[in-house]
Amino acid sequence: MTDAARTTHRARYRRIISFAAREFIKIWWFELVLPRFGFSGVSERTRAPRMQQFARRFHALAVELGGLMIKVGQFMSSRLDVLPPEITQELAGLQDEVPAVPFPDIKALAEAELGVSLDRAFAWFDERPLAAASLGQVHRARLSDLDAADTGLRDVVVKVQRPGIDEIVATDLTALRRVAGWLRRIRLVSDRVDAPALVEEFAATCLEEIDYLHEAANAERFADNFASDPRVGTPEIVWERVTRRVLTLSDVTAIKINDTAALRRAGIDPSQVADVFAEVMFDQVFTHSFVHADPHPGNIFVTPVARDADAARASTGSVSDRLTWRLTFVDFGMMAEVPDGLRDGLRTLLVAVAGRDSKGLVVAAQEIGVLLPSADTLELERALAALFDRFGGMGFVELSKVDPSEFTGFANEFGDTVRSLPLQLPENMLLLIRAVSLTSGMCSGLDPAFNVWDAAEPYAARLIRDESGNVIQEFGKQAMSTAATTWRLPKRIDDVITRIDDGTVTFDTSRLERRLDSLMRIGRRAVAALLFGGLLIGGALLLGPTPPLGIVLMGSSAIPLLYALFGGVGRR
Repeated sequence: MTDAARTTHRARYRRIISFAAREFIKIWWFELVLPRFGFSGVSERTRAPRMQQFARRFHALAVELGGLMIKVGQFMSSRLDVLPPEITQELAGLQDEVPAVPFPDIKALAEAELGVSLDRAFAWFDERPLAAASLGQVHRARLSDLDAADTGLRDVVVKVQRPGIDEIVATDLTALRRVAGWLRRIRLVSDRVDAPALVEEFAATCLEEIDYLHEAANAERFADNFASDPRVGTPEIVWERVTRRVLTLSDVTAIKINDTAALRRAGIDPSQVADVFAEVMFDQVFTHSFVHADPHPGNIFVTPVARDADAARASTGSVSDRLTWRLTFVDFGMMAEVPDGLRDGLRTLLVAVAGRDSKGLVVAAQEIGVLLPSADTLELERALAALFDRFGGMGFVELSKVDPSEFTGFANEFGDTVRSLPLQLPENMLLLIRAVSLTSGMCSGLDPAFNVWDAAEPYAARLIRDESGNVIQEFGKQAMSTAATTWRLPKRIDDVITRIDDGTVTFDTSRLERRLDSLMRIGRRAVAALLFGGLLIGGALLLGPTPPLGIVLMGSSAIPLLYALFGGVGRR
């Protein structure tokens, strides 16, 4: 790395850290300091616009810096479990808004990776990018005669990483880990969110996404899962032209799935596309346990197949046998696994929902990994009980007919309660929800009457049916465990009572009292230090708009400072 590049990366790091520090100071002042002085009303009234302003400022920073910052914004927009809606809604539309890399730079990187010149590697290579994103860009190309003969392919697309993206990713992750360390020391945040774990989840996803060997392997696994399914197509990988930074695959460009006008011109019913797309996505979840987690319109094509339409309509086979088109998936950098533990958690979840069991639903959340150790499960159970009281007993189809305004009203009451709890979605669960959310939105665009509940119900019923035997076994184990505990309980109680009667049970609290006294002194000095910092920073912030009040606050900060420094001196 050159000195100029190091300077650029250091400046980038400082930019991210300084942005985070400024935002932390504002949050600390409004959420911690002002409520301690009796101004909690000011904090509450300004919270929503402050969150929106933060999201707008971050949006501008992400677009300016590019790199992982775009991905951070997209990641934040999907964290409905952690962040308030003012932030997630503002960042929901954040896209890769970056200029294309000049072709000479792309050419140099591709040739260095492939070990040969582009003129030798390809018969033709389009200098104009087909698509440009924050981590890489795509160009059309044509294989040489020799490679075409070996692979049976001719037209391909070549995905090339942006030069220097590895260093940019490393810089951004270093800054994000630093910010997460700050968040871990703030109890208001750490009680709700495991920030370092969130950053590591994000880092793992991004590092996999920039490893094109990993993406190529994902593509082949996905293709194997649907090898015998006529509804699904995938591009072929040209392994001779694949490295960690260059990915070459067959050009499968066709009708974009959301281009309803083009679909109708091709004689394809958009509503049928919606139904098949939903079926395929749920098959990925419940049958293959390997899910395309980024199914946006740019990654899904509808490809007409060479088949006689009249013969297809006359076919008496399944719907998939009669289709004159297939869904072609591309871009397998972001995939979601559904491990056995998550599947067990989903089973428990469905059984609890069917039985309107709020406690069972909490157990399912713990199995899935949604609840942090500090979660107040009683509060969550009460919130879920309210959910079941209002909507319990309704099937998926019945829920779809509920007045949307009723859902909205309940969400406003229920959402704040859930967000106040230390909940976070594990990475696998988050990617699944992202996939289902994008699927629902896509299908609704294709067919306004589409109902995601109708698509999900058969799979939910199948999962309950398949796992029913395991559920009965689990109930049996719980019953045996309860019986054993009940059998041993009288003897254990009798032993404790005997020890009390004999006088052998004693309690020594002197050391505990001394510790508590010491902790109380430390706590008082810590509060004084906090007041000092709050008054000092608050005064500094007010020096511009109201200088007299700012000077008074900064001057009065000396009192808690003196107590923090000398309070308790002379005591043992």
